[in-house]
Amino acid sequence: MGLCIGIDLGTSGCRVIAIDEHADVVSTLSRSLPASVSPAKGEQQQDPQDWWQAVTELLQETVAKTDNKPVDAIAVDGTSSTLLLTDHQGTPVTPALMYNDSRSRDTLEQLQSVAPEGSPVLSASSSLAKLLYLSRNLKTENCYALHQADWIVGRLTGNYRISDENNALKLGYDPVARQWPAWINRLDFDTDCLPRVHPCGTPIGQLSKEAAEATGLKSGITVVAGTTDSNAACLASGASEIGDAVTSLGSTLVLKILSDQPVFDSRYGIYSHRIGDGWLVGGASNSGGAVLHHYFEPNELPGLTDAMQVDQPTGLDYYPLVSAGERFPVNDPDLAPRLSPRPESDSRFFQAILEGIANIEQQGYQRLQELGAPSPRAVFSIGGGAANEPWRQLRERRLKVPVIRATQQQAAYGAALLALSEIKAE
Repeated sequence: MGLCIGIDLGTSGCRVIAIDEHADVVSTLSRSLPASVSPAKGEQQQDPQDWWQAVTELLQETVAKTDNKPVDAIAVDGTSSTLLLTDHQGTPVTPALMYNDSRSRDTLEQLQSVAPEGSPVLSASSSLAKLLYLSRNLKTENCYALHQADWIVGRLTGNYRISDENNALKLGYDPVARQWPAWINRLDFDTDCLPRVHPCGTPIGQLSKEAAEATGLKSGITVVAGTTDSNAACLASGASEIGDAVTSLGSTLVLKILSDQPVFDSRYGIYSHRIGDGWLVGGASNSGGAVLHHYFEPNELPGLTDAMQVDQPTGLDYYPLVSAGERFPVNDPDLAPRLSPRPESDSRFFQAILEGIANIEQQGYQRLQELGAPSPRAVFSIGGGAANEPWRQLRERRLKVPVIRATQQQAAYGAALLALSEIKAE
């Protein structure tokens, strides 16, 4: 059996990981991408050709590093809601509007008039909002709408009409009915530009001769439908069974859990991605590591971590936020940060903040359970905060289930697992 390759495209870089049939990593390579361009406030865009250059260089290096070992399958993940338009040959006719580009806010009124309440498209940064903006302002015709991962798949296969169920969610695709909804036809754009959507992890084409020449790989390699970068990171963590949860401890606190049924609730910003036979249900709090960096310098954190006394809780009832406003696990746009009284000891203050974030994590999983998701059977930790062992112990006591630091956190590894799952299913 040959290797399986995962390609991860983020905001600032690209990573390629090759794994063997045992899911062991054989090669890991990365390349920085040029910074996003910001023509005006709220606008963030990139040149898709920079993505392809990074992908081809990394695949060439992977071939060399693995001594040209055969490759069986490739899968790609990319940033959710990053969108561009191309002509029918795949040539970009617009820049790629990045996931955090909000120039499409003027389309929200039109979207709200047709999309159901709670739909993931009801955001100025959704890919459907971007599609409406591009169609309206650039007067493009006979185009394809493609996400970041979609376009790379097109470069690999020569087919620019393909997306996966996860990336297509914020373009309006209905993952429950597994089709484009009827209401999307009431919007003022040509729906022929929409891609044909495939389940994640299913074969969608083969590596073309042109892509083989550009990458050094052999033509005919199976290309598998991928996912978004955050979902790929969850797959990389080891979560695989219903009830497995993933907590991302980054600047914000993001919770996801594998469920046997979808959960959607616009009040809390909760939506679900279809993964295999299950669903990845998630919500995000405004709390997280950004609060720590607001009060402490990075070089202070190791010493403060060493000083934590997990067996001696501070008793302080904090709700750590940098500024007012929360959506999950409570929906209160005016919720004020609760970070007082502040102890004289910085180490106790630090521990109290981590206790507060752990409480929010526990409340978040409880909220998901109230809405129909399962209770966690285990929680895999990813992100910068996952390395904090005292915090892991503290969280494990709060959650009352095993809390495990994920050995793999790279989205490219999760994409490679998708590729491997298809090969093993054959």
